Amino acid sequence: MAVAASELEKIIQEVLNELGKNGGNKKAVTEHAMSAVQAARPAVGAFTEKMVSLIAADEILVEHPVNLAAIKAMKKATTARIGIGRAGARPKTASWLKLLADHAVAQDAVFVEVSEDFLQRTNLFSVQSAAENKEQFLTRPDLGRRLSDEAVQTIRQKCEKDMQVQILIVDGLSSTAIEANVPDILPALQQGLKANGIKVGTPFFIKHGRVGVQDEVGQLLNAELVISLIGERPGLGTAESLSAYIIYRPNEKTVEADRNVVSNIYKGGIPPAEAGAHLVDLIRQILSAKASGVRFK
Repeated sequence: MAVAASELEKIIQEVLNELGKNGGNKKAVTEHAMSAVQAARPAVGAFTEKMVSLIAADEILVEHPVNLAAIKAMKKATTARIGIGRAGARPKTASWLKLLADHAVAQDAVFVEVSEDFLQRTNLFSVQSAAENKEQFLTRPDLGRRLSDEAVQTIRQKCEKDMQVQILIVDGLSSTAIEANVPDILPALQQGLKANGIKVGTPFFIKHGRVGVQDEVGQLLNAELVISLIGERPGLGTAESLSAYIIYRPNEKTVEADRNVVSNIYKGGIPPAEAGAHLVDLIRQILSAKASGVRFK
């Protein structure tokens, strides 16, 4: 039986929605997609079943590859789009739909806010930058580098001053990265610093924040060192990548070269718990050297 256009469109939309929800979890997406295909029979046939499977599982779509083993090895080593094939000068349908799904995931990571439920579960109080909304945050990076007046008052009330290390959780350009990694990296970081006898202030969350907001926080609390765990700009390979920016004694003359950064923190890069242990060691060295960035090097 021929595939009804409306049914095919419905099934493909199901796959795209599930890819967005699961952040590319191939097993979950494939199971959901194939159950949708089975439910739609006999209106959809073997063609649709194969198409949905290819979209969800991200299979190798190159026809008659010269070196299949090499393509498989490269796909295991990177999230880049390898082995996607083409139809004439254009990508194949499955490749194109997967690209649209990944683009949707990246957009969601930027525009969706970190949930209140997450902040409660991680015991983080929340303040906001001078950017009043997401649009301002994206169009006025300078506002994301400053605290709002209300945030300044809240931080003064809830945080201890003169601590060795102040930890910040900053949404940056990916709320997805925050919710995916902070539950693992924050405890590892806190416990590791405590085990090394390092005094740590109360960690908190900054909404609509940029990297530079750590400078104002550091001066406000007179912290010796500030570390920000911030969501990286999402790509089409992942929207979950987190970065850690470290600055020693920030002031009004701080420049980007004064910071140390550890990036690519997520399950497909540096695992969060492992990154936490590495950051503890780096922080210990920076405190000993009393310098960060190029001066630390």
